[in-house]
Amino acid sequence: MPTILDKIAATKRIEIRQAKQELPEAELRAQLANAPPVRDFFGALAADGPIKLIAEVKKASPSKGIIRENFHPVDIAQEYEASGATCLSVLTDEPYFQGSLEYLRHIREAVSLPVLRKDFILDSYQLLEARVAGADAVLLIAECLDDCTLRKLHNEAIELGLTPLVELYEPDNLPRVFDAGATLIGVNNRDLRTFEVDLDHTIRLRDRIPDQCVLVGESGIRTHQDVVRLQTAGVDAILVGESLMAQPDIGQAVRDLLGH
Repeated sequence: MPTILDKIAATKRIEIRQAKQELPEAELRAQLANAPPVRDFFGALAADGPIKLIAEVKKASPSKGIIRENFHPVDIAQEYEASGATCLSVLTDEPYFQGSLEYLRHIREAVSLPVLRKDFILDSYQLLEARVAGADAVLLIAECLDDCTLRKLHNEAIELGLTPLVELYEPDNLPRVFDAGATLIGVNNRDLRTFEVDLDHTIRLRDRIPDQCVLVGESGIRTHQDVVRLQTAGVDAILVGESLMAQPDIGQAVRDLLGH
């Protein structure tokens, strides 16, 4: 039985083939010269101080449908920046999350925070797309990539100046993530096969991740109490989208979450 992740990956492969036909890789690569300078995504999260927030610009999801009807990506990003986010994550998957690379491009021009392309990255072409659009970081999901592809994309991202955030759900994937060279590691509390969420998932894996790595807890983070629990457990950063995007006042939602 195919999982949601399997379906998304199959759709993504078709999307990538179409994109390559519309804009050949050589032409896309030529656009790198005009990409904005890279901002230090890793450094921002690794800095001293309290737990860092990667705030996500996200209109919809497969599990929740439309999260925010009144969706103005640039306004949301500026609100996040003004309210204390350290970095931004922008959903660029269209079929399942109603995202867009155009959103990322416009957001990057409007804020000074480092920006992550949040998508299902399966191919080097998508790394080029991300950098040309102005991304400073990309998400690589261990569950979507075999060992060879994970290592290849991780290395290619770094060569382009991008910070790879390598995400996993299954603890068995940790050795693969380390072998790929990941130093920014995200633990998803949501099982992408069933979309069930368990906040303790990140906390249980904390001791298995070296201190020199930056650990990001992802999904299911809703309250300041959740944030305090993760910070107390030694988690360096959190990636939060849904619980912020669902609030009428996004700025206040960020301040409440961080306890400001």
